[in-house]
Amino acid sequence: MKKKTNENLRNKYLLIALSILCAVLIAVSFFESSLVSPVKEITGFFITPVQKGISGFGSWLSGLTDNFQDAASLREENASLQERVDTLTEENSQLIQDREELDRLRELYNLDQQYDEYEKVGARIIAKESGNWFNLFTIDKGSSDGIEVDMNVISGGGLVGIVTDVGSSWATVRSIIDDNSNVSAMVSTTSDQCIVAGDLRLMDEGSLNLLSLTDSENNVHVGDSVVTSYISEKFLPGILIGYIDELNNDANNLTKSGYITPVVDFRHLQEVLVILETKEYAAPSQEGDSTQAVTGGETESGTPQSESSSETETQQTQQAQ
Repeated sequence: MKKKTNENLRNKYLLIALSILCAVLIAVSFFESSLVSPVKEITGFFITPVQKGISGFGSWLSGLTDNFQDAASLREENASLQERVDTLTEENSQLIQDREELDRLRELYNLDQQYDEYEKVGARIIAKESGNWFNLFTIDKGSSDGIEVDMNVISGGGLVGIVTDVGSSWATVRSIIDDNSNVSAMVSTTSDQCIVAGDLRLMDEGSLNLLSLTDSENNVHVGDSVVTSYISEKFLPGILIGYIDELNNDANNLTKSGYITPVVDFRHLQEVLVILETKEYAAPSQEGDSTQAVTGGETESGTPQSESSSETETQQTQQAQ
């Protein structure tokens, strides 16, 4: 019991001593700051580096956290921007396609107005033979739309070809550039008759054969337009085919041959107009001169021949070449 009482007394004395020491130090620091400056310097010497280290470590951790947050934010922003770019690219591509289609449809409309005397129906090309050129292709309109064999097909400012086969919802078109195609034509400025023969080999140079031109007065010149002839068996008259870009005298010195540049782009056809009318062709009388010269795709006997795939006219074309 006595021992415990002594410990309590020592604790009280120690507490009193410490209190007095604190009071003295406070009084000294209040009245004489120079006395505690060494203590502050010693304390600062040891404490400041620790504080700097702790502060630097905290700043590093804070920067690292900010970097992670910035990286995550940048990834989200980048993903959002990429999605936006993809959307804009798709929209831009669609707008370009729409504009190109609008230009083509406007061109077809102008062509429709140019040949407004004929009833026509628009059609899209849905298939073609292999190769770069639309020499034989299929459209998405057929007999249910009023299309018949031998109806003329136009696009791109002029004549494309002729319908050769028809189904209920489709039709096959042979274009004038096909090797089996021959068209009775004439020079629009002089009405001189000629034949336009298809040749796929020439299309790589952008040309068609111009054969058997009757230009006895030399009035036909390079640059003149060539249209379908009124004596044509299957093609309606006055449809533009192309422009003469070369003329040469034939060996017989009676006719001329050369080349024309077609107005239709036979590499990039997509839409066409089909004229819902066939040529009303009256064959020459058998009582006429049976030895008349071959003119505008007719045989010497006066019997009209096929302009789309006639073997006789093909042979004549080869001889003229």
